[in-house]
Amino acid sequence: MARISGTTPAKKSFQAAADSVKLAREFPARLLNSIRDSKPALGGCMRRLFALLAVITLATFGFGQTTPVNIGSSAVWQPGSAFLTSAHAACDKVSPSLKFAQCVIDQMPKAGASADAVSFTHELYKQMAGEVGILTGFQAVGPVDIAWVTYPLRSTYGLLLVNGQPRIINAENLKLLDQKGMQQSFQFQSLQNQFPKVNLWPGDRDGKTWPNSQTGPKGGLQFIIGYPLRNGCQTCAHAGFALFTWNFSSSGRFMGTTFLGMTPAPVTQPSQGTAQQ
Repeated sequence: MARISGTTPAKKSFQAAADSVKLAREFPARLLNSIRDSKPALGGCMRRLFALLAVITLATFGFGQTTPVNIGSSAVWQPGSAFLTSAHAACDKVSPSLKFAQCVIDQMPKAGASADAVSFTHELYKQMAGEVGILTGFQAVGPVDIAWVTYPLRSTYGLLLVNGQPRIINAENLKLLDQKGMQQSFQFQSLQNQFPKVNLWPGDRDGKTWPNSQTGPKGGLQFIIGYPLRNGCQTCAHAGFALFTWNFSSSGRFMGTTFLGMTPAPVTQPSQGTAQQ
């Protein structure tokens, strides 16, 4: 590699650029130190000038921090029956799978999806590790709202709690449920006598039945959501439902879940190994 030596123009330009970067990095700190250490001889006008420059500098750094717009009904889109067919036709030959998912999202505007709908799908795609989800239902509750999502590549619905802190919470994430409280309850322990392998499974959502909401402690908000209990597998005997409250503060901050109770198992059971509705 060629070396820059002496006082050539190239060396001077290089040094000037380096000095500019260093100055830009150190400017806020130097400015604040100047205000703090300024002597009375500078006079009130000079100190006020430094203070004004400090305010302008800090405000400039804050301009890049914007609050995202709340998810709302403008992001709802009902894909037609032909959407999945056309998406597969355009994307089936795309690989790897992540590029396939992105290709499917790219088909949404072509099929009539709004910019807000596409933006939501992009945001959910990043959070769900490459899962393509389309917002097909929205119910404002405040400060946290309810969203139904359709996952077109697996033809299922998902339930989300949105616009709180965090911004998107997947209500089908069983790891967030108070399973310890459920397992320690006499109801669950009694149910194990009838269904030895009983456990929680993600909800069989229809995309239409909205969860109940109620006021929580200290003006907070609670959602009551049920989850199927099955005896060992997704299609095994149905053992009822476990109910949990999803708890939020008055400002919408997620506070965890609480086991609420259980509904009884159906009186009659289809044979094990058959799909349950």
